[in-house]
Amino acid sequence: MRAAIVEEFGRVSIVDVPKPTPANGEALVRITSAGVCHSDFHIAMGDWFDETTQEIADFLPFPLGHEGIGIVEELGNGSGAHLQKGDRVILGLGGTGAHWCGTCEYCLAGKPMHCPEHQNLFGIFSEYVSVWENALVKIPDDLSDSEVPLACGGLTAYSAIKKLADFKLSVGKTVAIIGAAGGLGHYAVQIAKFFGYKVIGVDIGPEKLEFVKKIGADHAIDANEAEKFVGEKLGGVHASMVFAAKISAYELGLKLLRLGGLFIGVGIPSLSEGSMSIIPLDLLMRDLHVIGSLTGTVEDMRELVQLAVEGKVKTHIGRTANLSEINQVFEELKQGKFLGRAIIDNFMK
Repeated sequence: MRAAIVEEFGRVSIVDVPKPTPANGEALVRITSAGVCHSDFHIAMGDWFDETTQEIADFLPFPLGHEGIGIVEELGNGSGAHLQKGDRVILGLGGTGAHWCGTCEYCLAGKPMHCPEHQNLFGIFSEYVSVWENALVKIPDDLSDSEVPLACGGLTAYSAIKKLADFKLSVGKTVAIIGAAGGLGHYAVQIAKFFGYKVIGVDIGPEKLEFVKKIGADHAIDANEAEKFVGEKLGGVHASMVFAAKISAYELGLKLLRLGGLFIGVGIPSLSEGSMSIIPLDLLMRDLHVIGSLTGTVEDMRELVQLAVEGKVKTHIGRTANLSEINQVFEELKQGKFLGRAIIDNFMK
């Protein structure tokens, strides 16, 4: 079968690999649609690779892709508790969900991505993939294949927005979403509005700002004008959420907060971006809360699928491609040539 593999950083190769056989507790899934996540691009380019802690030889070759929708074609021994052959499924935890123990303190707290036995799941840019049954969520036929980026992009945004309630951010409070026209940010705008927050969508350029306004943001502000607008019109936002993979976006998010505000970092910049700067005195005197948000749970995925089925959340597809076009898609993603998400819907070309 055909699959996208990173054999050397900077370019993806399309190669023939053996069709997998489902192991105990796994399901063999024929992939019908795969989402292209910014994380796939960073991995392919080696942006998160630290030569001081890991040898390249230990990492490569690496199978790409972690957002998938497909059909269960075969069940391994011990499988079948939740799925049957012919079921249509979406990956329940994106790239973080190949396996978790279910009994450790992290799993019991609803954070399986921190489980000591946690395994990442990649290799979705292929015709078939074998996946642990518990990491799959059955989906109805009326959820389109084009909603495949819900598997990670949507889930990550959904989980981050849910954290606002953990800090008692009530309905009607102001939330700045930085990178609002992007693959994750465009989900966050819709979900935050559904939860009743007042959304200030921040991005760059008139086309992106028009898109942000179209998907429901109360205000769509250029990043270069955001600090002035928020300061003069709102006196700061109650929460800022950074979905853009830029350190400058992180620093902007901190500047937009009012006293006692909540900062949630989501987008993952490349290591070459360096680190963000926080002045401890400013952090303390403004009484800020600063947290990160990685991804969600299988139950979050089920909730998000239901919202999508009801039309409350919709994926904007800016690029549809064949598997052989993945390098071109990555270049377009790097240059910001399309809004929303890219998907692969043909694995034979």
